[in-house]
Amino acid sequence: MPTLSHSEPVPRKKNNLEKSIPLLAFYFSVDYKFLEDLKGERLLIIAITNQKGGVGKTTTSINVAAAIALMGKKVLLIDMDPQAHSTISTISNPEKYEKSLYDVLMNKGEKIEDIIVRSNIPGLDMSVTRISMAKLEPSLAGEFDAHFRLKDVLEQIRGKYNYIFIDTPPTLGLITLNALVAANFILIPIQSSYLCLEGTDDLLETIEKVKKIANPHLKVLGVLITLFDSRTNLARDVVKRIKGVFGPKVFKTCISKSVKLEEAPAYKESIFTYAPGSKGAEQYRKVAEEIMSRAKS
Repeated sequence: MPTLSHSEPVPRKKNNLEKSIPLLAFYFSVDYKFLEDLKGERLLIIAITNQKGGVGKTTTSINVAAAIALMGKKVLLIDMDPQAHSTISTISNPEKYEKSLYDVLMNKGEKIEDIIVRSNIPGLDMSVTRISMAKLEPSLAGEFDAHFRLKDVLEQIRGKYNYIFIDTPPTLGLITLNALVAANFILIPIQSSYLCLEGTDDLLETIEKVKKIANPHLKVLGVLITLFDSRTNLARDVVKRIKGVFGPKVFKTCISKSVKLEEAPAYKESIFTYAPGSKGAEQYRKVAEEIMSRAKS
């Protein structure tokens, strides 16, 4: 039996994709009046971060970016994680590209436009990232502008996008700090599990330090509860704990555990084309609406 590499999408039946078209039209035909109000306002850069792994950062990054792109906005997703899961999940054969985000951040003569490509997801542009990103931190050690590299390169494309989302690694190292310095907002995904709040104090402390030293306008846009299983008492209790800590910062919509959300990356699709009638699609659409509303206010 032939095998597939991560760079190749899993073959998919054509009629499944055709069935998604009318549902997409239903989901995204709403008259979002606040979209018009955003014209002429600043570029919104949103870092999706949590130093805990397995909380749904990449799933959230891809599907929120896809939802807003389907609403007609110009959207770029920056993959800062050396694992390159956002890249692998949205671009066919990413290894064919000669350069990646690492080259742009390391060499000031490189242009970020050269590593931005159209993804397989409708309307979404994507930065190409490889495992070489893991070398960034030791390579920039001692550089006085190490924390500002991403912010500086994003200035090259200011005016080309309405939204830039940044998928970060599960650490609070230099790569994540670059994202926090460059961003206007932070979105924090938290899994509805027993140890969900472990490490959040360190994250919030890091955010405060970044605000004092490098990015005084940085704000927490919200906390998104992910991998929620409404069947268990534990999950419901954990949601109460999270809301008790973060209050109104918690998004109204929780993202449920979903096989469809897990499968979509294998086909290099977002949930909106892979399973547009699913609960995951409906939930991420609502989260995208709330992100746009919060960012506007």
